[in-house]
Amino acid sequence: MALEMQDLMALKSMGNEGSMTPYEQYMVGYKQSKRPSGVAIAGLTVGIVGAVAGVTAWVFGGTYASAKSNQAKEAAIAAKELAIAKNDGLRDLVQTLAGTLAAERQERIQGDYSITQTVNDTVSGSQQGTLTAQQAAELAASQATQQVMQQTFTDAVTGRSSLNPTPVNIYSAPQPCGCPGGCGCNG
Repeated sequence: MALEMQDLMALKSMGNEGSMTPYEQYMVGYKQSKRPSGVAIAGLTVGIVGAVAGVTAWVFGGTYASAKSNQAKEAAIAAKELAIAKNDGLRDLVQTLAGTLAAERQERIQGDYSITQTVNDTVSGSQQGTLTAQQAAELAASQATQQVMQQTFTDAVTGRSSLNPTPVNIYSAPQPCGCPGGCGCNG
């Protein structure tokens, strides 16, 4: 059972302040401070006036809004058509850019493949992929030239390149036989 404000005031008026507990003294002070102030009353009044003004505006605003809503609908339709036109233009631009980007990527990949094939062919002599007729002719000429250069180098190192190209047999004149019987040996 809680003490009410009237009960606390009655105790205080009896002159029993000294007999009140600290809790009772605190509660008397707390209850006295809870009285509404002028600011609270003014705030409540302004709130009520605002609520009445809001309800009035809501009730009478419908007639004014219906006239303005037709203009707003027309403006919204025009804005929607403009947005659709801009969207179509942007979609076409994005599709064009995507197609260009895909074509550029494909060209770059093909160029990388061609460069790789050329580097591999030149450095290691290996062939990857098919050759055109011109590339095949160039490859055959390159291989023939390389073979001739290798043979020439081998001949120069071994000394064969200093030999006469037409072989000559060494011939010596006939010598008389040193046998006592002429040409019959041991006889």
